[in-house]
Amino acid sequence: MAAGAAIAERRERTFIVLAGIFLCAMTLLNVIGITRFVQLGPMALAVGVLPYPLTFLCTDLICELYGKARANFLVTVGLGLNFFILGVLVLGNSIPEVPAENMPPWQILQLAAPVALPNGEVVEQSVGLYQLIYATTSGAVFASMMAYIAAQYCDVQLFHFWKRVTRGKHLWIRNNFSTLMSQMVDSIMVVSVTFGAAFLRDEMTLQTLFMLVGSNYLFKATAALLDTGPLYIAVHYLRGYLQLEPGEIAVPGGSASAAQ
Repeated sequence: MAAGAAIAERRERTFIVLAGIFLCAMTLLNVIGITRFVQLGPMALAVGVLPYPLTFLCTDLICELYGKARANFLVTVGLGLNFFILGVLVLGNSIPEVPAENMPPWQILQLAAPVALPNGEVVEQSVGLYQLIYATTSGAVFASMMAYIAAQYCDVQLFHFWKRVTRGKHLWIRNNFSTLMSQMVDSIMVVSVTFGAAFLRDEMTLQTLFMLVGSNYLFKATAALLDTGPLYIAVHYLRGYLQLEPGEIAVPGGSASAAQ
């Protein structure tokens, strides 16, 4: 009985770690979002995209080790967290600021020229630090929510679709085919929603929009292909660590049929 309880606790702790990595990577995408763009070879990327491929690795691991229901549950929790982040941003923006004379000097950024913020607002001489953060993250959070709903649920569904098609064999097929397809959905949606308004206002060219989608997807697809080896290693190690039989999942009554 004691050994069974220890194994159950080990399985739940492992799930919490995977869920924590998933939620942390997703939150970083929303918090740092498009605050900076970086150049990685031919790819121009928003810095918030860098940890995002980890979310797909975590959902694939949870799909494989804990089944479809747990993976969908985690994605739903992540969706709720997106709403929470957006709610805090809106609340912080709606509460009146302290008088300007009482405001710390580092909260006001002096501008050399008028700047159009991502939300369409144009500021002439100065902008509040929170105003700038809100302008660069609130739209990105909304965009990531739309992309998140489509891509993460798509990834879970496709993973189990390919698992059924291959009869539980060839882990690399369900890992890569589910992630590559869902990453395409994610890249198109997050870039088009984030920068669609700027394109409609003629502040961004169609070529730039395509470049951002292409760079976004190229990075995510490369990361998805490179994580195949780590996924195999993690599944092999964790199946032994969690004491799972072939086809068994780490939930009460877990079986090959439950995992589908």
